[in-house]
Amino acid sequence: MAPMRFTDKVVVVTGAGNGIGRAYATAFAVEGAAVVVADIDDEGVAAVVSSIGHLSVGVHCDVSDERDVASMIRTAIDRFGGVDVVVNNAGLHLGRYNETSTLPTSDWRRILDVNVIGAMLCAREARASMAERGGGVVVNQSSMAAYLSAGGAYGVSKLALNALTMSLAEEFGVDGTRVVGIAPGMIGSPAVLEHLAPQHKELVTSGQFVKRFGEVRDVVGLVLFLCSDEASFITGQTITVDGGFIPRP
Repeated sequence: MAPMRFTDKVVVVTGAGNGIGRAYATAFAVEGAAVVVADIDDEGVAAVVSSIGHLSVGVHCDVSDERDVASMIRTAIDRFGGVDVVVNNAGLHLGRYNETSTLPTSDWRRILDVNVIGAMLCAREARASMAERGGGVVVNQSSMAAYLSAGGAYGVSKLALNALTMSLAEEFGVDGTRVVGIAPGMIGSPAVLEHLAPQHKELVTSGQFVKRFGEVRDVVGLVLFLCSDEASFITGQTITVDGGFIPRP
């Protein structure tokens, strides 16, 4: 049987209505957590909650909207008693956001509002509850694009998110709360495949040490580990999960 590492824990997952976010929410539930399933996709949220069952609740949340974020955290507290883990998975992806100087200012503001400020709002709103419960964990979903010049505005937003992870880790450390990030490479999720031209697939994998696309389980396992007591001495870092595309010393 799988270990129940998150029994009596309350986990909030944003962008959980589909894709990797849905996999995160499901995996935490399998290991005993009560899960708040948050997304702007109401149909996706309903499907995930139906799949998980009674230890879950769905909320509509645009993470760039302070009122939505406050309502999401209040729901977690009212329904389950508090918050132990926040997984900041919601984000805008590549596509037009891989432009830089040619990207309209309104698009720049939108991607920064969601990918950076949204993560900050979720962490900030949950901080007090996590502290009251002895400290929690915040996971920020970054991207390999943070380290690539071709990442455009999207890459810039993810590099800023890495800096936010370090800053919040220092600030929240006094509460006993850890803040960590993961930077996936090319994971074969629908959101990634939608924006990746077929000719780019071989180009990506040929540049990796591990010659395959990442799978959702590759990031799910890492997030579960980082949120568990087994990782209690890890904070402030963003861990790259990319098959060796961008090796680190």
